[in-house]
Amino acid sequence: MLTGEEMAARRELIRSSPDLSALLRRLGERAEPVLRRMPAVPRAKALLSVDGGVCPDDGARLEFDPWSATSHRCPRCGKRFAGERHDRAWAHYQHLWVAERSAHLAALAVFGSRSDAASRAGELLRAYERYLEYPNRDNVLGPSRLFFSTYLESVWIGNYLAAASLLREAGMLDGPTAAVVSTVADEAANLIGDYDEGLSNRQTWHNAALAAIAVWFEDEELGARAIEGPSGVVTHLVRGFGEDGMWYEGDNYHLFALRGQLLAMRWASQAGVDLLADAKLADRLGRALRAPATSSLPDATFPARKDSRFGVSLAQPMYLELWEIGLARLAAAGGGQEELWSWLQQLYASPAPPAQSFDSYLHEAGEPAPTSQRSRADLSWWSLLEMAPALPAGAPAWSPGSSFIEGQGLAVLRSGDRYASLESGGYGGGHGHPDRLNLVLHADGEYWLPDFGTGSYVARDLFWYRSTLAHNAPRLNGLSQPFGDAVCDNFDAGAAWAWVRGRFGELNRTLVAGPDYLLDVLELAAGDERMLELPWHLTGTVAVESRGRWEPGELPDEFVSRVERFVPDRDLAGSVVLRARGANATLILRLLFQGELLRAVGPGVPGTGQELPFYVLRGTGKNLRFVAVLEPTREASSVREVRASGGVIEVETTAGTDRHVATAEGWEIQRGSETVRLRGGRRVPPPFVPTVITERPLVMQAVALPVADPPALDGSLEGFDTAEPLTLDHEDQYRRSEEPYSGPEEFSAAAYANWDGRVLYLAVEVTKPDVLPRDPKAPPLRLDNEPDEIHADGIQVYLQSAVDDAAYGFLIAPSTEAGAIVVRRVAGMAGDESMVRGGWEATDSGYTLTVGITPPDWDQLRTGEEVGFDLLINQMLPGRQRRAGQLVWSGGGGWVWLRGDRQDSARFGILELG
Repeated sequence: MLTGEEMAARRELIRSSPDLSALLRRLGERAEPVLRRMPAVPRAKALLSVDGGVCPDDGARLEFDPWSATSHRCPRCGKRFAGERHDRAWAHYQHLWVAERSAHLAALAVFGSRSDAASRAGELLRAYERYLEYPNRDNVLGPSRLFFSTYLESVWIGNYLAAASLLREAGMLDGPTAAVVSTVADEAANLIGDYDEGLSNRQTWHNAALAAIAVWFEDEELGARAIEGPSGVVTHLVRGFGEDGMWYEGDNYHLFALRGQLLAMRWASQAGVDLLADAKLADRLGRALRAPATSSLPDATFPARKDSRFGVSLAQPMYLELWEIGLARLAAAGGGQEELWSWLQQLYASPAPPAQSFDSYLHEAGEPAPTSQRSRADLSWWSLLEMAPALPAGAPAWSPGSSFIEGQGLAVLRSGDRYASLESGGYGGGHGHPDRLNLVLHADGEYWLPDFGTGSYVARDLFWYRSTLAHNAPRLNGLSQPFGDAVCDNFDAGAAWAWVRGRFGELNRTLVAGPDYLLDVLELAAGDERMLELPWHLTGTVAVESRGRWEPGELPDEFVSRVERFVPDRDLAGSVVLRARGANATLILRLLFQGELLRAVGPGVPGTGQELPFYVLRGTGKNLRFVAVLEPTREASSVREVRASGGVIEVETTAGTDRHVATAEGWEIQRGSETVRLRGGRRVPPPFVPTVITERPLVMQAVALPVADPPALDGSLEGFDTAEPLTLDHEDQYRRSEEPYSGPEEFSAAAYANWDGRVLYLAVEVTKPDVLPRDPKAPPLRLDNEPDEIHADGIQVYLQSAVDDAAYGFLIAPSTEAGAIVVRRVAGMAGDESMVRGGWEATDSGYTLTVGITPPDWDQLRTGEEVGFDLLINQMLPGRQRRAGQLVWSGGGGWVWLRGDRQDSARFGILELG
């Protein structure tokens, strides 16, 4: 990662810098355990599963101990567990940790003149001479030998090649070791280069990996692709990090992508491309460094928006060195974002967060928890190569005020240590949540209205955290919000008052922040009657102070229990008051609404297994308004009451009455003789369009031929009209998780669709050497949140008609029980399993599966009408735990994903009813 000339200059800088010298000494201390004994390099490929690496008693994630391959401790209950699933979950982190340690040791060897470190780093590199023996199978996101997803292979090879490159440049790498590295790098290039994820946070790491491989082999063509290609380093810097600097998938993925991007840019510079020589690109990097500082919460954590870990401190060493390295590069390029040096020093002054393990950072794995504030000596080998010799003195103070992060549609209203935000932007790509108009509040050291983010992707409660009900966001008719973007209509911030107004479909939400309180107004304006619900996830000890009683209520949801409805006393007038008490402060919430107040219990912080109470406002009508006044305070309350009449909302306080009203230009507050006018009309940002666009195939069309009598549906073609087959036999129809399409002789299908005026009949002849049906009595696979039947031979059928626009999806697998079938409705789609009947039988070339599907109201359809239709054939191979791929009638090719039973209705073909 450095030339010989750069190494020599860096050695001199380390000698003269107390901070860099301290970091080098600390790296030496941390390397001692690895120098004393060779770490275990897993012989197993990592496996993603529900139960691997998870305590079976309390659900906590087992500790990663790099020195304990077969005994894994639960940090919550203290018990130890063993077994293949746990070992393969451990292998996930161990492979990454070993590669990190090789880079760590190489840096120590080069800058500490440690031959023992060079020797051990070489051993770790040579340990992967069996790299080609790891199987490229059972993958989740792209091809991989060591892991289950390509991006992990990219993270791993980046550290692996960093070690090899440092040693080679310093003359410390012998020929046999270099040969092993070249073999590994060549195969990794094939795997990673085969899986271009376009504008994805993971692709930043693929770019870094491919750029590293290009540097290793001095491959100019590969380097140009990784750096300047359609989804390369430059594209990600310009398009992935928007004009506001934030990565389009949110704060968590911003930080992950930024680390990959910085590494990719480092490798690009080694390939002779200095991106920061371009002032516009340097400015974009500066904005990317600034964005998470702008959105961070007062406790120095990043908000757990979208798919994020909850409560993660930005004072983690992994994040500290993003600013250390990024700001050092900007300074070398001519400066910019100087006030972020003050931000960085504030992070170092923050309480030390507990050490955490991340895929891209295992520097502290197995070490004791920190007992003091973080220092620059806590950072990794990468910082030794790049960070500034000292933090600059006299940097401008970092003091963020209210701000609007336009690309995210995130409005942050700050006053002192009070932080309130409203989500009114884009859904956020594949990691988005249905949480448009979500409200977050942090004040007086308490996180009063949190966003809990997301826990494990393979845990069942993922579906709770990805629901609207899990957020402080509105929903209609008892359903999570549909995919879609909200719009910020207004944002304005003055000396004492600030406001934001967001719009999502028929809903508008206004948040006004004043010196003493926040006013929240949610409004529905619909053409017909709707049921509007607004959850309030309050922390602390919460009590309803208004007079009334609780009686049983209803709030149907898989994850919700103990639902109660508040029945106020008859003489209760005005708002309903809730008081939340924290450790050192109180939040008083006054609610003014037409409808009812519910209380229920649902999942709390992800990964804790704890449940927390929450509240829901519910009303029904065409035009509804929920008004709330939120008063966080450490002292006595100053708000007395809230009233609403027509377009006027009055907040009575001990100092008088504030009169709020919406105006043609914005919002107006009358406080005594003072009138505050807030405006800030916003332009609507253009929708996000990925840089790399996969061409939509031509819309497939087929005919369901009429039949007078129902076919036998016993696995034979008896009774079917087979004159119009649907073929699935081309590589453009194949989605894979490992190897490319093997050809129609190995895997293909012909399907026949018939129709009798009410029932759709489908026969599918599958060509496949080994048929692997599903045993309905088999124990759960517990691999992820995909249904088990997807990891067996079988089909997926999707239907959508114009009768009610409902989309039906079914996963249908041959059963091991005498020609029967196993049917599962695709989650989130209409209908149920009773709509499907049929059977299957083995054939000389594979199997035939026949089904009849009876959607409701299809008897209203007539000959000649068209319905949406798609058919997928899943491929399970011997010796696999996950399917190897699937054929898709509508085409598209590419790669399978988690939750592969969810086919996008926009990709359906057309089936004409004969």
